[in-house]
Amino acid sequence: MSSTRNLRKSVLCIAMGLCLSSMAVVPALAQSATGSVTGHAAAGSEVTITNPDTGFSRSVTADADGNYRFPFVPVGNYNVEAPGSEPVPIAVTLGNATNVDVGAGATNLAAVQVVGSRVVTPIDVSSTESATNITAQEIARMPVERNVSSVALLAPGVARGSAGFGGISFGGSSVAENAFYINGLNVTDFYNRIGFAEAPFDFYREFQVKTGGYSVEFGRTTGGVVNAVAKSGTNEFHYGGKFVWGPRDWESEGRDSYFEGERYITRSYDSTDSKRLNVWASGPIVKDKLFFFAMYEGRDIRPQRTDDEGEPFYDGKSDDGFWGTTLDWQVTDNNLLSLMAFSNDNSTASEVFDFDPENGTRGAKIGDVFSESGGSNWALTWTSYLTDDLSMKLMAGDNKRNDVGRSPADPECNYVTRGSGVPNPGVAIGCNFNSSVYDRADEREQWRADFEWALGDHLLRFGLDREKNTSVLDQHYPGPGQYQYNVYSTEPGTFISSSGGGIVPDGYYAYVRARRYELNGNFETTNSAWYLEDNWSVSDNLVLNLGIRNEGFDNKDELGRSYIKMDDMWAPRLGFSWDMKGDGSTKVFGNVGRYFLPVANVINIKQGGALLDERTYYAFDGWEILQYNGVDYASPILGEQFGYYNGQGDGTLGDLRSEVDADMDPVYQDELILGFQQQIDATWSWGVRGVYRKLHNAIDDMGITATPCGRISTQWVMANPGEDVTFWGDTDCDGEDDGYVTIDTSKEGYWTETDHYEFTGGEWEYVNSTPNGQVGWEKPKRTYKALEFQVDRAWDDKWAFNASYTLSWSEGNAEGPVNTDTNFGDTGRTENFDDPFVNLNGYGPLANDHRHQIKLRGSYAFAENWRVGATLDARSGGPITAFGVGSPFDWDSYHSYYICVENCTLPENAVEGDTWSTSDRVFELSRRGGAGRMPWIIDLGTSLEYERSFGAANFRAKLAVYNLLNNQKATWVYQDLEPGVGDRDEFFGQERYLQSPRYGQLTLSLEF
Repeated sequence: MSSTRNLRKSVLCIAMGLCLSSMAVVPALAQSATGSVTGHAAAGSEVTITNPDTGFSRSVTADADGNYRFPFVPVGNYNVEAPGSEPVPIAVTLGNATNVDVGAGATNLAAVQVVGSRVVTPIDVSSTESATNITAQEIARMPVERNVSSVALLAPGVARGSAGFGGISFGGSSVAENAFYINGLNVTDFYNRIGFAEAPFDFYREFQVKTGGYSVEFGRTTGGVVNAVAKSGTNEFHYGGKFVWGPRDWESEGRDSYFEGERYITRSYDSTDSKRLNVWASGPIVKDKLFFFAMYEGRDIRPQRTDDEGEPFYDGKSDDGFWGTTLDWQVTDNNLLSLMAFSNDNSTASEVFDFDPENGTRGAKIGDVFSESGGSNWALTWTSYLTDDLSMKLMAGDNKRNDVGRSPADPECNYVTRGSGVPNPGVAIGCNFNSSVYDRADEREQWRADFEWALGDHLLRFGLDREKNTSVLDQHYPGPGQYQYNVYSTEPGTFISSSGGGIVPDGYYAYVRARRYELNGNFETTNSAWYLEDNWSVSDNLVLNLGIRNEGFDNKDELGRSYIKMDDMWAPRLGFSWDMKGDGSTKVFGNVGRYFLPVANVINIKQGGALLDERTYYAFDGWEILQYNGVDYASPILGEQFGYYNGQGDGTLGDLRSEVDADMDPVYQDELILGFQQQIDATWSWGVRGVYRKLHNAIDDMGITATPCGRISTQWVMANPGEDVTFWGDTDCDGEDDGYVTIDTSKEGYWTETDHYEFTGGEWEYVNSTPNGQVGWEKPKRTYKALEFQVDRAWDDKWAFNASYTLSWSEGNAEGPVNTDTNFGDTGRTENFDDPFVNLNGYGPLANDHRHQIKLRGSYAFAENWRVGATLDARSGGPITAFGVGSPFDWDSYHSYYICVENCTLPENAVEGDTWSTSDRVFELSRRGGAGRMPWIIDLGTSLEYERSFGAANFRAKLAVYNLLNNQKATWVYQDLEPGVGDRDEFFGQERYLQSPRYGQLTLSLEF
């Protein structure tokens, strides 16, 4: 029966005079909300496309070889016609070329699909990219969580970030290397590069997820790209509403984590009750000319949670609405103007209550916490078809994001934390539940121009774009003195080495870190680029894509001076697509390219601003019980001070010439892809892809302690580890900085030494340090190798199916600008290169190394009005590393791949005259990933949908269940085996972050 149906579709295509173009295939411009239509007709004949929904019509003349092309075509349904053929209905999809032969030149090709009354081309033989297109209609048939990240996760090789800062990983890259676009507007978070501005699901029409090989109009990413287009209006008025309900009672209880019978993380009281009601309308303002789509979503989100200890209890409310709109004006047949705008401002107010987690009872209110996020976004785009061969697209846009956290208790109450193993005082810890007084506003002002110019067998594509990214920040800790108090368990004699602490005094099993942190200012970054690409139709079935992109990044300090500036970054990209049989059914493609990653604005702020980061260490003398607003709380009693450090920032803006490499190289990645796709019949296709990625360089802060003149006080320099570093210093060894000094950090730059102690007068006394010479840094390394297999069956009003399997290896000694394994999400300021011993012998499987990944999705119409859908995402767990904090080569270090096993701390039972040196320590190597793997993560979703029409009304009801099996496996575990030299963290290997519990969601919609 299936083969008969497919045959009928092929015959229908022949009857309509349609085939996939076998001549002069060229790709679509994918940067904005458009696709393209290309093909073959009789030489000199006029080919016309018409959108029956909007009245848009445009004609071009086929060239002497019969080739024609319509660039910059808005996504939608069209009819294509030429003399000698009836109008052919087609679908233009985001970022793709729809290839159609019409008129007297049309021939039979079986590799086409009829979707409803529209013909689409399943294999784009003109494209050299690796991309997955997913429409809103496809998503509606499946249980896909209502956010853009969940859509991206449907593509092969994309995995959810496992650490606390979230995000998604493309092809082994870190979660801070991606780019996100809506209608051509870059909405990526440029402050930390992990998040992005997002609209509600029902604002979008289609998504394109690019996992590699993207063309030169895309840049500023070494991960992946998610390109989305918003809905728009037509000549018919439509309107409707949708209610999305996720009741708290449909959410399974979160699983608490226990260690030796004691609960250390409480999740069982965390839940959310959500209600969303959106209303929308679309239609013509002026028929065939001006159209609108408008949407408003009201929200009532009620999150509830406790902290890890199960107290206090946070009861939140968020009820800000969303609005979004698109306006499309067909000024003439050759000129289009479109506007996309939305506001996703959101605020959450949480009341904080005393709470007894043992019996789940809520006590008195003890505080309030407020947060704000989101902002306004708009993009205005002008498209002109200047001639049949030359087209232009201009865009101006603005993207705003706010991030605010505050509490009424901020002026009077400090924030206090208690680590595992520290005695519980039995009352609230501290009198403030806001960890930081934080107010940040980010704004991206964006301009770009894109052109296409057809010259015979060559299609030239060129353009330029510019972004001005501004961050305004005011941040400090709450409470008197603006101190945050962190209480940690320890052992007497432990050296607190990671941030300038000293030796924990005898008799103390906990210490207090009093940290003062202040930062404010206005910081700006300018990113600019231009590109040129030649898409050359070498023959009827071979296309070469030859492109070059030139990038420039300029990160400025709070005074507006260039801090990190890199120009003339050349990104060549070469791709090919071979239509093997000449009928569009079988394609071999490949590409090789270079991609650059910009420096996040957080670096301007924290390295190019007047940062104060002051840390004072005290012995812990117990808890003092105090009161605030009539409620008891505990504050740490500060004992003997044994350490102080402000090397990360002393509150002044230093001479940036001495804090940044004057000749810095950018971070970039080279990528090689080779793939194959084949259309089996009108609905089935399959493909395989091999991927190799190699990351070059890192930009991070390095603790330089030595120059050719010898030892210097620690100088934190933003630079390329393992490369030559040039900064302002002492050139003639007279003790004065007077010029630029260049050192090869692969061999030198860090002064090593051992510390010596003597037992005198009944206690250990520090004697001296012994120099051991200079050492250098290992160069950062990251490679990704993968094989991807995929099979797809297109929807035919009955069922659809997609399956993929990815076998991959992500290896090296540096994940990227964030550290998942140590749960550090401050982009570009990792510990990886603070000193040479952090990464020494640290090569191995990286945090995003999921060796196996299986993805399934599909839907089935089992009755006239009923459909079921399912998705499965199964991936093997990431590696576990047992991190230490020391090395056998130096007395001080941050995270390291060495564990001290003998003579780690000052000896007990010492007698007069005994000596001890840090060189007496005995270390063992602890390999990256050497502590095993986290468990497989399996996430199964199911949905049941009912749809029925009542005259002009269409009703849908969909019940979706996410994580149906309620798997709550660990996605991340504690990986600090040695919190202090010689100490062992009993929580090493214990779970910290888990899969979200099962929850259900009901969607009801009515459309007219």
